[in-house]
Amino acid sequence: MAIRLDIVTAEQLVFSDDVDIVVAPGIDGELAILPRHAPLMTMLQPGELRVRKGGEETFMAITGGFLEVRPDRITILADAAERAEDIDAARAEEAKRRAEERLRGTLSETDMARAEAALRRSLLRLRVAEKRRRRRSEL
Repeated sequence: MAIRLDIVTAEQLVFSDDVDIVVAPGIDGELAILPRHAPLMTMLQPGELRVRKGGEETFMAITGGFLEVRPDRITILADAAERAEDIDAARAEEAKRRAEERLRGTLSETDMARAEAALRRSLLRLRVAEKRRRRRSEL
């Protein structure tokens, strides 16, 4: 048994397929959604999203949003979502370096919060990309 998953950002439909399980970073911790899950609506925090269909697992980095579960469908409205295979690890590493450099300087509270958020995003992207790379080396 499967359930339809749609992941949408303001720019595009990132993912749409029937899946067996979705593990998402809810605001109160990870939550797993299986077919026939009770209806639910919750906010998502930035984190790793895992989707399994058959024996294949897909990893994505999302930067928050909303998740809605209905009897026949899961919809994720994400601020941003990026599949592991689409992450440019060199670009994420450079973003991490820039954020760390900014954090070493004297910043206003707002600039400090922005630099910390940029650092968290880059670390998330690197972690998700690493899982994809490790998985390919195991095959």
